Amino acid sequence: MKILVLDNYDSFTYNLVHYLEELTGEQVTVARNDMITIEEAAMYDRIVLSPGPGIPDEAGIMKELIERLAPEKSILGICLGMQAIGEVFGAKLVNLEQIYHGVATDIHVTEPSELLFYGLPPVFKAGRYHSWVLDKESIPSALKVTATDETGMVMGIKHTRYDVRGLQFHPESILTEHGKIILANWLGIANEATGAPILPSPDNTNFTSPSAFSGTFC
Repeated sequence: MKILVLDNYDSFTYNLVHYLEELTGEQVTVARNDMITIEEAAMYDRIVLSPGPGIPDEAGIMKELIERLAPEKSILGICLGMQAIGEVFGAKLVNLEQIYHGVATDIHVTEPSELLFYGLPPVFKAGRYHSWVLDKESIPSALKVTATDETGMVMGIKHTRYDVRGLQFHPESILTEHGKIILANWLGIANEATGAPILPSPDNTNFTSPSAFSGTFC
């Protein structure tokens, strides 16, 4: 499994890389968003779009990468990465009045069958570091909302046809419960790596938060 992390100039990208390498036992390639071509990115099986500062339009090749590779690659966008996925498929960004920076809030799973949330309780805490969010009213039919916060703000999306998913919160943050399980689910190795069940269970609510890392603002 060849994994690329597209680094959107985020100071904590390597916290995410550490988790991925720990889970897979393989080296993960990291490339900044203006230091790699689409053709080079296409050589990888799975692509993670990292968090980062600013807005998607300022993030190098990220939006073009999504446009060109979404039909054929497994893509996970985190924070800024999810916002880019949303914009590429027609959603709009909203600048929040309240900035979430190092804040843990409840995340409500709205699609229990979504693979990222297999084995997780329906509500869990997650770390947030953002001042922009996808406008829920603008989410196109090509995307489905998989998680929200307690106010209904979009916290997770997936494409209805492609293997493309996004999380507004940071799974690598120490503030996020079950972050390692979420990443293992995306990698398809939850059982081996974490002991988490592959299928969701309503009785599976006794979890210990995995050791994680604080994320950065995006």
